[in-house]
Amino acid sequence: MASSDSMSEYKIRELEQGITESKHTYTITKVPRSREVRQAWFTTVFTTLYAALYSFPVVFKSRPDLILCNGPGTCIPLCVAGFILRVLGVKRVQIVYVESMCRVETLSLSAKILYYFADHLLVQWPSLQHKYPRTRYIGRIV
Repeated sequence: MASSDSMSEYKIRELEQGITESKHTYTITKVPRSREVRQAWFTTVFTTLYAALYSFPVVFKSRPDLILCNGPGTCIPLCVAGFILRVLGVKRVQIVYVESMCRVETLSLSAKILYYFADHLLVQWPSLQHKYPRTRYIGRIV
């Protein structure tokens, strides 16, 4: 999760408190964002490199089965690290990206990047699925 995403952390902790399974454990790992809202594009190069340097060890150590992500560029370094594990034959990491419901006519920059190497790119509008055939329309999720 993005280091500045306190809302998602709150929601995860709230959900997990409701689970009564005694042996259930979870870990929240925070990573720096590749790009903050209204950040200058030029500086994005540096913050993305920083996020990648932080994210790669997290993914290489945990070797996840699945990277399920959405939203801004925070997920790009994580997905690239998962893809590298796959290419190197270390682990077959499934990469699934869920595009924002706000994206009606075009894919976000993150989705355009992941379009070529994510296993599944899920969209919430049929018009996007028609325009980008490698996507899968799943309807609106809230």
